[in-house]
Amino acid sequence: MYRILVVDDDEQMRVALSATLKHLKFEPIVAKDAREALKYLKKEQFDVILSDLKMPRMDGLEFLKETKKISENTPFIMITAFGDVKTAVESMKLGAFDFILKPFSQEALKKVIDMAISHSSLTKDAPKEDIETDEFIVSSPTMKKIVELAAKVAKTDATVLLIGESGTGKEVLARFIHRNSPRSNGSFVAVNCAAIPSNLLESEMFGYEKGAFSGAIKSHPGKFEQADKGTLLLDEISEMPLELQAKLLRVLQEKVIDRIGATKPKEVDVRIICTTNRNIEEDVKEGKFREDLYYRISVFPIRIPPLRERRDEIEKLAYHFLNKFSKQFGKSITNFENGVLELLENYPWPGNIRELQNVIERAVVLAEGSTITKDEIFLHNMGW
Repeated sequence: MYRILVVDDDEQMRVALSATLKHLKFEPIVAKDAREALKYLKKEQFDVILSDLKMPRMDGLEFLKETKKISENTPFIMITAFGDVKTAVESMKLGAFDFILKPFSQEALKKVIDMAISHSSLTKDAPKEDIETDEFIVSSPTMKKIVELAAKVAKTDATVLLIGESGTGKEVLARFIHRNSPRSNGSFVAVNCAAIPSNLLESEMFGYEKGAFSGAIKSHPGKFEQADKGTLLLDEISEMPLELQAKLLRVLQEKVIDRIGATKPKEVDVRIICTTNRNIEEDVKEGKFREDLYYRISVFPIRIPPLRERRDEIEKLAYHFLNKFSKQFGKSITNFENGVLELLENYPWPGNIRELQNVIERAVVLAEGSTITKDEIFLHNMGW
């Protein structure tokens, strides 16, 4: 049974939380303030710390700082009121796992605790498992580590943020996480936040009821409903309008959506993976992206390096695509002539793996023999 340290100066809140946690099959240990909680932490181990933000003598932020000195890896969840969201976000900067807004449902509390426990398990040694890969070449130590991390987080429901330039394989890694997760039998639904007009994105995400607006001749389930019991990929989430970001934040906490025109919310069970090719932290500073949402989606961030930072994989990728397109186009091309691989390895690849794939596909189409020549390689800004 997982042990939860509950810290709150309000006796009624302590009693209510303790009863709820027992009902959820957790073992709560309650403390009336941060100082009493620190005494517990020095003597005992806990799986999660659940603490109120506003407390006398030592508030939640100061308690968090002291907690990290004693038990750095124990997930810390801050309880706060809606008006204190800015302070709650500050707690995540200081190392809190997440925060939960009052009033919250039993389901929302269980969800955030389960995610905290799952996330904590990622830091522990896990047995080596065979890793299924798609179009990832994992010969370099960097990519091996990335795929191993993805395989571990796949076993949980933690929200993942994949960061990388366009063409680095963020969606491929997202699909890998889905396939290796307990949700693999569910749907994998991708939404390109940059490709859908902002005035249509809300209806695409959350769906709508018949008659909700002109042209809504029948009810339509949104992407969240389509991905129920599965995985939803929010591709290029940094392009999402601010007003929609606020609605997404509610979904992440409460696990309910509001169809446009609906009279009551609908529960959804969806694992969220987000991607971005931008410096999302800069967007937060400039007010283009909500800070509280950023910390919610970056529970488990993974940065995928550009191809120019892993040139040792270019040769294997080139042969991978060569074999793929040779079979696809019914050709018997098996090799590259001298100098071609050196040319590929010295090119900066601004379009990353996607660009390399396109270059090899074009070369296979053009090739007339069993070997790819330099004349069949077209690289931007380098001519034929």
